[in-house]
Amino acid sequence: MKVIITTKNVNASDYLKEIIEKKLGKLEKFFSEDIGVNIMLSEERNKKKIEATIKTKGMIFRAESKAEEFYDGIDNVVEKLSSQMAKFKSKLQKRHKDAKEFVFSQWPETEEEDINVIKNKKFELEPMTVDEAVLQMEMLEHNFFVFLNMETDSVNVVYKRNDEDYGLLETTY
Repeated sequence: MKVIITTKNVNASDYLKEIIEKKLGKLEKFFSEDIGVNIMLSEERNKKKIEATIKTKGMIFRAESKAEEFYDGIDNVVEKLSSQMAKFKSKLQKRHKDAKEFVFSQWPETEEEDINVIKNKKFELEPMTVDEAVLQMEMLEHNFFVFLNMETDSVNVVYKRNDEDYGLLETTY
């Protein structure tokens, strides 16, 4: 497993990096190929924040945690990632009878939760700029808004981030 650690507004000791790599190494047995993990360490309002992203076989596993210390945060992140991977494995097994050999071989069995889509909504995409989409989202008091970006002629999503800034999701195919 290749672990890439990036820091923002914080210095990470070699010991902390070693602990992070060791704890994330527990997830390595779940994958049949060598994978990469991106870790972002930062400090916000006296809380240590750890973000982990694993990209593999068209799936993205992501978890974050805020704690008093990075050592506690990494435990939470590893637990969240394990839970996500277990759910994914269950869904694969349900779709493919031989999914155990597909990607994962040693994952613990978990109860699968049913996904209930309770509302279906269709709407016409309006061509607009990113600024217009943010304004429309704010007027509707939503936390995201789907629109047709007139500059790129693709479907985009603007969203309100936890830090009160905005994000943009751009689609490609």
